[in-house]
Amino acid sequence: MPTLPIPAALLCDMDGTLVDTEHAWLDVVREFLAAEGRLASASVLAPFAGATIAAAADLLVRDQLTARSREETARALDKAFTEAVAADLRVQPGALALLDRVRELGVPTALVTSSERHVADVVLSALGRHRFDVSFAEGESERGKPHPDPYLNAASALDVAPSACLAVEDTPTGAAAALSAGCALLAVPSVPGITPGPRTTIVSSLTEVAF
Repeated sequence: MPTLPIPAALLCDMDGTLVDTEHAWLDVVREFLAAEGRLASASVLAPFAGATIAAAADLLVRDQLTARSREETARALDKAFTEAVAADLRVQPGALALLDRVRELGVPTALVTSSERHVADVVLSALGRHRFDVSFAEGESERGKPHPDPYLNAASALDVAPSACLAVEDTPTGAAAALSAGCALLAVPSVPGITPGPRTTIVSSLTEVAF
């Protein structure tokens, strides 16, 4: 079990990291593709891991995986994902213990997610809003992940230098955002593609982390 240095702030991704919604999201995309008569192989689904609804809709339309418009595609994905999260929200093992431990240490915490605000609010209520000082959802930064903006905004809101923060992520998209913001990274991969590095600690579960 790695013992990590106590960060100035903990910046947590949501889907796949704190709650097991990344698989639900990929199931939504898989079912959407099936309805369009498309085969959803692992290679086809890979670019959708960690993607926003808007980015996923753009990708589906761009690659001609659907005959629907971008707007119709985004609405369908949003509706299906929101219903999936509300119906079966599962907290990842070790997530609440990690959040409570950093609160005990006086470390401020931010939720930094690519999900829409209405989905983030469902999860915040389930996890306990008292566990977070601030939250940033899709559309609340100038650019979303994999750009660094959401993490830079979270660090700024907590009045902490990004380089003093620890970001927790599960996808290459989120990892790229955190690292480009200058954060240290704790990765709990839900899909392949996160590369080991000097600022990256990789674990298979949040139960393996200690401060």
